[in-house]
Amino acid sequence: NHTKITEFLLVGFKSHPGSQLFLSVLFSTMYAITVVGNVCMILIIRMDSKLHTPMYFFLENLSALDICYSSVITPRATLIFSLDRRNISYNGCASQMFFFSLFGTTEAFFLAVMAYDRFTAICNPLLYQVIMNKRLCVFMVMASYLSGCINCTIQTGFTFSLSFCGPKEINHFFCDVAAVMHASCSDTLVNELVMLAVCGSIITGTALVVFISYGYIIITIVQMPSAESRHKAFSTCSSHMLTICLFFGTVFFMYAQPGATSSPDKSNTISIFYTIVIPMLNPFIYTLRNKEVKGSLKKQLKRKGFFI
Repeated sequence: NHTKITEFLLVGFKSHPGSQLFLSVLFSTMYAITVVGNVCMILIIRMDSKLHTPMYFFLENLSALDICYSSVITPRATLIFSLDRRNISYNGCASQMFFFSLFGTTEAFFLAVMAYDRFTAICNPLLYQVIMNKRLCVFMVMASYLSGCINCTIQTGFTFSLSFCGPKEINHFFCDVAAVMHASCSDTLVNELVMLAVCGSIITGTALVVFISYGYIIITIVQMPSAESRHKAFSTCSSHMLTICLFFGTVFFMYAQPGATSSPDKSNTISIFYTIVIPMLNPFIYTLRNKEVKGSLKKQLKRKGFFI
């Protein structure tokens, strides 16, 4: 007979009690930077009419997504480390998994959409305004969220159809699919195959769009006649390439390879990068490496009296 589990215990990083305060301060600081940085990015884009272009429309939506993405994980993780409140209800765990999968999958599609936008701008500059019209941009954003919703419904539904009969510990600091699956007393082979097939196809598919787009972009940039035009074209997509490498590198390790559930300790550390670090770094990557955003920021600060 199996006892019905009503709550789980998130025991990620519990083996290092001396570092709990450090992790609490670190997570809360990174979350504050994430929210402030991405809100500032949204405000900069909203307040400058010169940035009302498809590229910055996607960047604004990415910033809003990163706030939601990080908010699903970081506040509760901070409570775990500061107050040692490691229990999470069964329904709360399912909800966290649902929204984390939703926002994480949507971000993968966003990065693919942004790569296609840069491909169109650099490889087909004369047709850019025609192709990347407002209707298509809104459609691609909505399609990204719809794809994320489909994936998170599949992952959450399959995972919580398993039996959980104890122990109720989840070796992670949030309800990740692989970690919850690892805590089940059911046979998880089918679930692992579903995760590998669905997540693997999403990650591989979006990564292919990204790499094919940037393959054509690099070829086009190399063929440009002047060094100035090559530098200008490369500067518009270099920040996006850095974000892509960080995101897809860590996510592929976590979800798109066989045996993803077999190394929970290693996944705890790696998952910090794509759940907390990358959403925090995105505003800095796009701001510090983008002349238009830096110029707009200086103009807004000068208007508010911060610069003379």
